[in-house]
Amino acid sequence: MSSAAETMIDVRVWRGGEEGEYQSFSVPRRDSQTVLDVVTWIQRNADPTLAYRFACRVGVCGSCAMTVNGRPRWTCRTHVSKVVEDGRLEIGPLANLPVIRDLAADMSPFFDKWQKAEGTFVPSRTRHEPLETISPESAERQAADAAIECINCGVCYAACDTVRWSPEYFGPAALNRSWSLVNDVRDAGNLKRLAAAASNGGCHNCHSHQSCEQLCPKGLNPTASIAGLKRRTMQAYIRGEIS
Repeated sequence: MSSAAETMIDVRVWRGGEEGEYQSFSVPRRDSQTVLDVVTWIQRNADPTLAYRFACRVGVCGSCAMTVNGRPRWTCRTHVSKVVEDGRLEIGPLANLPVIRDLAADMSPFFDKWQKAEGTFVPSRTRHEPLETISPESAERQAADAAIECINCGVCYAACDTVRWSPEYFGPAALNRSWSLVNDVRDAGNLKRLAAAASNGGCHNCHSHQSCEQLCPKGLNPTASIAGLKRRTMQAYIRGEIS
């Protein structure tokens, strides 16, 4: 039970599927409280039927991403003190994805587009051949390293206006992955990958609004990766490698 002296937060949480609505809860304010703490309190103390997704709680898995006051965020690393507005929070599922129920979004379209963008490593050697030595100072390795820390949380996808306007667009995360593989000298799938990146759902759909770069919790810059793909696909087209 809450004491009369406790400070409370007015929290509006999305309930239902695509056609749901926001439901209000009064949640006690705590020191160092995260948005995920708020959601967990509601599920444990107010409504055990609330559906949401989380795993590590420390910013490693990315599964707790939700929309907080209109912006996609990792809820486990977002402190209430940084986002609460006049004692209020509004928490919903990630945008640009189907809603399973309440705060749980269906990530299937997100990962399906990774496949369409050829975001899978294609080995150029067999297990019986020696490992290739790659200098960490090489330009290719540095370009790959700049894009490689993505953990598939979907924040950039939910923030992307182009995904909202063009559902066929692969999205920042898939193209960022494509760019890291294009720069991996061990990979043998680049021509097919560049053809995918140049296709209707690919890199040339990007309008460079940079919402992905501004909101990425890992500090990555998918816009820069996509710009690299635009240059590389144009070079491949001029050389006649893709059509």
